[in-house]
Amino acid sequence: MSNNFFSFKQFTIYQDKCAMKVCTDACLFGAWIADKITLSNLPVNNILDIGCGTGLLSLMIAQKITATTNAIEIDESASTQAAQNVATTPWHENINVKNITMQQFVANKQFDLIICNPPFFEDDLKSSDEDKNAAKHDTTLKFVELIPFLKNNLVENGHAAVLIPYQRTNYFATIAKQHQLFIAETLFVKQSPSHPYFRSILWLTRKETRHVEVNELIIHDEQRNYTDGFTALLKDYYLKL
Repeated sequence: MSNNFFSFKQFTIYQDKCAMKVCTDACLFGAWIADKITLSNLPVNNILDIGCGTGLLSLMIAQKITATTNAIEIDESASTQAAQNVATTPWHENINVKNITMQQFVANKQFDLIICNPPFFEDDLKSSDEDKNAAKHDTTLKFVELIPFLKNNLVENGHAAVLIPYQRTNYFATIAKQHQLFIAETLFVKQSPSHPYFRSILWLTRKETRHVEVNELIIHDEQRNYTDGFTALLKDYYLKL
């Protein structure tokens, strides 16, 4: 049974009202984005978090970057809890949580950064829990809808970051290129040296680059300890690092 809350060094995520709980790959995703922005000195002032769930990603980025974030979430209970999680943090004035679908959301400006951990497992066996179906399956948000939205709502030099299953990387890249959205960097993630890749983090831009940077990150070593790479990203967030 999942805990009702997950404590980080500078904030706490309550998750009893959210179908999708805090998980390692989502934490890695948030930390990687924050690290990418800070190390590259990217001018990020306006952020859109699509399908914010508990508010985890918005808060992880807010801990490192001063920006205004719009965090949208289709599920009413999850959006309420995300707003409550945000309200107890030092960054509550910078994050606005709204209960709305991406398809309904109309921005009055384009964004420097859009982040999304979209629903997984299209056409896989679904749960009897409709909230989990909406969160884990792309019944509510398909790549063919997400990608044009990313392209149309990014500033000219903006970036998007998505976390997807590894096996869907080529499919995503193909659709993205059809809409003139291009992968500039890919991080392939595996649980241990002996495991296959299971997640891809994609860094996207509206301008095609000559060289796509490809890296990998392994979460655990053979002794089930966190690797140095994972620890370096999560040390400012995880209590026991």
